[in-house]
This record gives sequence, C-alpha cells and structure tokens, in this order.
Amino acid sequence: MNEANLPEVWLRGPLADIPALLQPVAHALLQAREELNRLMQDFPDELLWEKVAGMASPGFHLQHLTGVIDRLFTYAQGKLLSDAQLDYLANEGKPTNKAYSTMQLVDAFNREVDLALKQLSATGDTVLTDFRGVGREQMPSTVIGLYTHSAEHTMRHLGQLIVTVKVLLAAK
Repeated sequence: MNEANLPEVWLRGPLADIPALLQPVAHALLQAREELNRLMQDFPDELLWEKVAGMASPGFHLQHLTGVIDRLFTYAQGKLLSDAQLDYLANEGKPTNKAYSTMQLVDAFNREVDLALKQLSATGDTVLTDFRGVGREQMPSTVIGLYTHSAEHTMRHLGQLIVTVKVLLAAK
C-alpha cells in the first residue's frame, strides 16, 4: 500500500518496542515526520527563509521542530541543556554563514525523531510521573508531560509549516 493511502499512524496499531502509555507520543512524531517529508519533498531552497505576513519561515519551523524535540527529550532525561543546544536555540531561524538546504533540515528532523523513538522505547512506565525541571528556572513538569508536550508542540509547528509552505508555493 502506498504511504499516501495508509491510514494515519495512530490507526495502524501499536508500535513495537514503544511502551503503551507512550504510543500516542510516538504516533504523533511519526505522523509529523511522514507529513513533513511529503510536504518538503520538492520545496525549493530559495524559499526556505521566506516569510508570509511576517510569520516564521519554513526554515525556522524546520529548525525549531528539530530543536524542540531535542530539548524536551533532554529535559525528560533529567538533564540540563548543553551549550550547543542553547546556541542552537538562540540561532533558530536566524541567518548564518552556513547555507542550509531544505533536505538537510528535513534530514536533521528525521534523525531527531529516530532518537526520540529510541528514547521512548527505553522509558519505563515507573518514571513517567517523575519530576523533571524545565529551563534555567526548573519549571515543574514530568517525564510524560515533556513527552506529551513534544508531540503537541511538533504538531502545532507542523500545521504552521504546512500553511506557510502552501502559501509560498501558491505565490511562486
């Protein structure tokens, strides 16, 4: 069956090696990956940093999607962000000396989803309600709260990316 004809990921049944309570998180991340890869498949690099009505560019959303998963999954492990993660956050969507291609950013997102799935598969049920501090202020959350927010935040930015990409391509 062609991927485009498949039901949404959550309707395909349980994912092997993912704990039952974390299935919705894994389903959302995989759904986002499928939709993002289809959407960005032929997206021209020259439109990557274009904005629509002052809203974030496709390049920003691609960087942010990758960074958010990385950061939230780091907090879920009970760790603080590294200097590299903080630098990445500070530079999301900003012009740099490095020229990114659409596929480089898509590939980075795909790798981050793979890492997230690996971490989900290694997460035991007994830690899901454990406290996890977020940010410098150590705002209160839990392991399952961080994982759930990663799925929700990913889908929110995917929706924004879809609209931005479709508007940019229609105006081209």
